[in-house]
Amino acid sequence: MINFNKLPNWARWIARDSNGNWWAYEAEPHLHDNGWYENEIGRVQKTPGITLDIQWQNSLKAIKPLDFEVLPPKP
Repeated sequence: MINFNKLPNWARWIARDSNGNWWAYEAEPHLHDNGWYENEIGRVQKTPGITLDIQWQNSLKAIKPLDFEVLPPKP
């Protein structure tokens, strides 16, 4: 389960490292020896509230933006 209320509003990707910790990423991260790295672009933050039992190598998931505003059409 993913508790979206605990994710930063800028998060677009989540992934688990080899220690079982979940991380939120702004830019798509790359696979590394024991986790993921953001390639020095975008933000990254350790994230509680995720209880998915999945191997870390297969854990990368894209998530939809949570905070968006629907604007009325321009006249």
